[in-house]
Amino acid sequence: MKDILTTLREDPAFETLLHALNKVSLLDTLAEAKNITLFAPDNKAFTNINLEEIMLNRSKLTDILTYHIADGEHPFATLEEEESIETRNGKNLTAHLDVGVLRIDNAGMTRTDIRCSNGIIHVIDNVFLPQFSGWYCACC
Repeated sequence: MKDILTTLREDPAFETLLHALNKVSLLDTLAEAKNITLFAPDNKAFTNINLEEIMLNRSKLTDILTYHIADGEHPFATLEEEESIETRNGKNLTAHLDVGVLRIDNAGMTRTDIRCSNGIIHVIDNVFLPQFSGWYCACC
């Protein structure tokens, strides 16, 4: 079984994510991680934000990318029950049902439970933005 970084590198849908992770030296973090969940925006997801502007601010880019990494494996079947998932950014992602479909923060999942030797990848259709942490919660 391949690790998360190898899995990302072998799929052209993650070229933008890999470029961003490399820009802030997070590739080694993924390579060395054990038992994590990565919510991986695909290339199309990055078209929803102004990535060029964000790439100019290393701190902001790091905050955004670490908001996509959670310690522990969080399989799709347990996400709704968890409601809140702490990320390496220190903020929590919010799991909620939107017209019967599970969403994490502002993203839908297009592929789930990609098992890797060091964790799980869920492919998402939007980029999480930590400044909106908790805003998506239907109960608030």
